[in-house]
Amino acid sequence: MNWRFSQQEVELPPGEIREYGVGSEEEGTRLDRFLALRDDLSISRATAQKWILEGRVHVNGMEGQRSDRLRAGDRVRLSIPEPEALDLPAQSIPLQIVYEDRDIIVINKQRGLVVHPAAGNASGTLVNALLAHCRELPGINGVLRPGIVHRIDKDTTGLLVVAKTDLAYAHLARQIRQHLVRRTYLALVKGHPPVEEGTIEAPIGRDLSDRKRMAVRPGGKAAVTRFAVKETFPHHALLECRLETGRTHQIRVHLAYMGNPIVGDPVYGPPSLRPGMPEALGLSGQALHALRLELRHPRTGEMMTFEAPLPEDMAAALEKVRQEEERL
Repeated sequence: MNWRFSQQEVELPPGEIREYGVGSEEEGTRLDRFLALRDDLSISRATAQKWILEGRVHVNGMEGQRSDRLRAGDRVRLSIPEPEALDLPAQSIPLQIVYEDRDIIVINKQRGLVVHPAAGNASGTLVNALLAHCRELPGINGVLRPGIVHRIDKDTTGLLVVAKTDLAYAHLARQIRQHLVRRTYLALVKGHPPVEEGTIEAPIGRDLSDRKRMAVRPGGKAAVTRFAVKETFPHHALLECRLETGRTHQIRVHLAYMGNPIVGDPVYGPPSLRPGMPEALGLSGQALHALRLELRHPRTGEMMTFEAPLPEDMAAALEKVRQEEERL
């Protein structure tokens, strides 16, 4: 079925125009979900709803509603808004760059560096540093900002990939959604897991008694962490963990739920493991390090693997527990 759009029918706001046909397999899909699933857009459902409310989306020449159910053969026309400038300062913050080309940049993030500005952290973040380092950045979700496609916690160290182009952002976001990016962590934990290797499959949501924490609870989002014991010591174990999903604080929550909290974790570990306490082994944050990152390059299709050495304080903590084993 062919549809013709006249200027009088459409009256879209200015911006880049994209058109999509609805296939039979998409019959009954809500309009906002349909847009959020477009790989070339890589937008959230909330962004799709915002654009619909702004009159940027038409279905068969008529202004769309976010709850519209699409039919096979429908034509969806979208006007993408011009990216807005990000109201954040570019700051010269030292970065350990593991790899960089015109599409991506891989960072070995240091402890204490927040990835993205939020309440209480409007500056001094990885994004501020990238704004200074990368002079030309893609407009993602309608905002000019570095292409953060995944995050690691403030006091977790290790590897993070950032998109420098729209092409890279869309491709990496799709890889993460499809669980094609392999993220492997090392964690030094208290105690010994019940098995040498296993899978923790437990839903994670906001802690109902403390909104700043996450918790395993009914109604949470599906979360899967795979782990294997690499070394054991009298009172600790070194685990290799691999994320199948990417929920907030996932590894920290799952390991604490299993009964093996991460050494130095100020939120999910007992008070005796928190920074400043003897059992924290001199750590200023959790002993969790994003060791290895495996992904397919968004332009060349080449499989790439990156590794980052342990930060000094985690390496020193690991040496302490090894020496403890030697003394016994």
